[in-house]
Amino acid sequence: MPKETPAQLQRISGLPIPDPDTLPEDLQKYMAVCLDKLGMVPNVIKALSLRPEKLRTFIAKYNELMLSDGSPLTRLEREMIAVVVSSHNHCVYCITSHSQAVREFSDDPVLGDILVTNYREAELTDRHRTMLDYAWKMTAKPAETGEADRQALRDAGFSAEEIFDITDVVAYFNYTNRMTHGLGMQPNTEYFSMNRLKNA
Repeated sequence: MPKETPAQLQRISGLPIPDPDTLPEDLQKYMAVCLDKLGMVPNVIKALSLRPEKLRTFIAKYNELMLSDGSPLTRLEREMIAVVVSSHNHCVYCITSHSQAVREFSDDPVLGDILVTNYREAELTDRHRTMLDYAWKMTAKPAETGEADRQALRDAGFSAEEIFDITDVVAYFNYTNRMTHGLGMQPNTEYFSMNRLKNA
């Protein structure tokens, strides 16, 4: 990790960031939990705190979609989708944060970077390749996505519930990518060094 935060990453958002002490108590507690569990408060939380009710909505949806055990998709599969969608959209914040999560959940220090650069070059199972092909097409050409694409997912072994959740994750990250671009969010410096290859 660099000794000093690079100039670009010193800015959290292109809009004002409220003083955490002025936020509602529940959001202050949430930030404290983030700091305790992650060692940082993700910049997306800080940026969205400008509109507390929208931050609560974001937290609820993110937790349900990405962190809960209620999805038939694994945590890794959801994170892989997030990276590929964000790669197509050139979303620096989400690429940085979710490729770190891919490194963590796959225990593979290079997979996240390969998915960012060109997921087609990654060593993937047929299941995951079909899933990411669908995520890419749903992002690049949503109006051209149809029954043939859903059938390809079925043929790869995905259930109706899994196809629903894949689509939900794809749609969610297309939304968050646009919010990130529009608000000018920058990723936390910590993400860049986490779960990387270690020097021998």
